[in-house]
This record gives sequence, structure tokens and C-alpha cells, in this order.
Amino acid sequence: MAVCETCGNDYDMAFEVRAQGAVHTFDCFQCAIEAMAPICEHCGTKVIGHGVQSGEHWYCCAHCARQEGTQGIVDRVMAGTAT
Repeated sequence: MAVCETCGNDYDMAFEVRAQGAVHTFDCFQCAIEAMAPICEHCGTKVIGHGVQSGEHWYCCAHCARQEGTQGIVDRVMAGTAT
């Protein structure tokens, strides 16, 4: 059995996540998200999808990035307009 690093549960079905040279152990995805997901710098939600990044800043969506002054980020482009 392995101990979840977020909640401390000693669980026989724990799993490991390897990221940026480190190994993390969790008992569920909720604990993994709590420990590893970046936080939107505008609304404070956990970014569990792709999110958007501007420099070193993370946002859950283009709207939040624009609210913080980032320009040029959109949620989607029309087919055939991307270069």
C-alpha cells in the first residue's frame, strides 16, 4: 500500500504521477488535481484542462487572461484561419 501525499490515505490502489523529474503518489484524481494543477490567476479555479498561459501566468480560459490584460489569446479560431 502507498500513502497519498495530499490526504495521507494509505490505499492499496494508489497511483504514481511522474512530472518534471519527481514522483508523486495519490489515492484519487481529486488529490492529484489539488496538489498539481495550476490555479487561474484571475478567478482562482484549478486549471485541469489545457488552460492558457501567458509568460509565466496561468489562466483557465482566454476570458480570464484578457481580464488580466493579456492580449491575443482566444478560446478558438475559425477553421482555416490558423497559420
